[in-house]
Amino acid sequence: MFYGTWWSLVPPLVAIILALVTKEVYVSLFCGVFLGALFVGDFHLWKAFTVFLNTMVKSIDLKIIIFDVLLGMIVVLMGRSGGTAAYGRWATKKIKNKRQAEITTSLLGVLIFVDDYFNCLTVGSVMRPVTDKFKVSRAKLAYIIDATAAPVCILAPISSWAAAVNSYVPKGSVINGFQLFVSTIPFNLYAILTLFMVFYTSARGIDFGLMAKHERNAENGDLFTSFADEFKDEIEQEQKNVNPNGTVKDLILPMIVMIGTAVGAMIYTGFLSGAKNAAEAFANCDVETALVFSMIVTIVFIALLYLPRKLVSFSEMMEALPEGAKMMIPAILILTFAWTLKGITDRLGIGQFFSTTLNLSTTGVAFIPVIIFFIAIFISFSTGTSWGTFSILVPIAISIFNNHNTEMMIITVAAILAGAVCGDHVSPISDTTIMSSAGAQCHHLNHVSTQLQYAVPVVLSCGVGFVIAGFCRNWWLPLIVGVCVLLGILTLIMKYSGNNGETISKFERRLEKGNV
Repeated sequence: MFYGTWWSLVPPLVAIILALVTKEVYVSLFCGVFLGALFVGDFHLWKAFTVFLNTMVKSIDLKIIIFDVLLGMIVVLMGRSGGTAAYGRWATKKIKNKRQAEITTSLLGVLIFVDDYFNCLTVGSVMRPVTDKFKVSRAKLAYIIDATAAPVCILAPISSWAAAVNSYVPKGSVINGFQLFVSTIPFNLYAILTLFMVFYTSARGIDFGLMAKHERNAENGDLFTSFADEFKDEIEQEQKNVNPNGTVKDLILPMIVMIGTAVGAMIYTGFLSGAKNAAEAFANCDVETALVFSMIVTIVFIALLYLPRKLVSFSEMMEALPEGAKMMIPAILILTFAWTLKGITDRLGIGQFFSTTLNLSTTGVAFIPVIIFFIAIFISFSTGTSWGTFSILVPIAISIFNNHNTEMMIITVAAILAGAVCGDHVSPISDTTIMSSAGAQCHHLNHVSTQLQYAVPVVLSCGVGFVIAGFCRNWWLPLIVGVCVLLGILTLIMKYSGNNGETISKFERRLEKGNV
């Protein structure tokens, strides 16, 4: 009755709406999941319960949970060693103001391009002391992390995202998956313009909408605006027993080992899968296994680096594992519900619904990229997964243009990737959004609300850009126009928000009161 119909959209939409209205993420996700389980079980209560439980068990990605826990342990150990504090002291000497702190955070986000989970948690843990020093709100930190995680990964040929896109390209296509991914990079307007916006707003000190409120509160000493108690224990734990003898190398060296081992393990697992060169290795790697392996190697390296110098004791190393796990529990809970919701919508045939509903071949060819861009946003927003959106739409785009219009196929796939990343960014149930909140120690819905407002100007600019791309079939003109449109929108926002967005406008007051 419900399979493969528009009813498959109802559970995720209910979860999203409840989360935005009630500000309670856990119960909202639970309601969405259980409603979907009722649909699957034909409203038989026991069947719905078993569907809920079994789907949760099958949907949980245990490797990612292990990765989160081990990364939490590493964060605790780097904090205890004094390495994080030493980096904070060093950075505050080099970084002179708030804008430099934001730009440095953005640069670090760009440098960690291997995986978005890895990016979110690492950048957050390293840069929090620096951004706190210069009174950058946790909402702004979460935005910077999120805006440099997925966009960098979707533009980097050497990343887990490139491997995912490659896997969704059907065999027998006129272009292989890796070549297709590389060809889409200059057309991926959302990723490029999002990176442009995060650097531009950081350099110019532009804050608007709810973000302006968070930044004003941060200037007055309130970094959280709301729900600060949620992170009280984590902050106290991080500040507890910090060794004053730690140095910057105690933070930098483990990070180098972490990144190097992750990249090396990804290449190795790719060759184990039969790859004959580095490009094929990244396209066929086991990302999650590689990340867990890199965490274990890093912990061993940390033990060898810290224990002989007595930066931490052996008992403190053992204590760091449960402490790291405790730190990650909120993110793991939200991820678990989000994964379960994805599993429920799969059982309701949401992919089948979109596959059978979408018929773009009769639409004016030049408008297909912009149309599919907004469709991808909707699917990714509703399901909370960009990779799932890739799996639904990329084969459709290739089937439309395969063998007779490779140029339009590349532009359309780029629009899919851009829209999927956008929807993933602004969705409250997206794992990347959740991890960005966790990395910044920001209340999840504070991040979601500000991220949504900052995404709107980029989306409008991308819409114009993809219309032009559909007609001109080159990448540079849509990109130039997109940048100009984005600058124009930001100029208007600055004009109607007062001095560079620092003064609340009537529109922002309505936003804060929830009247928009």
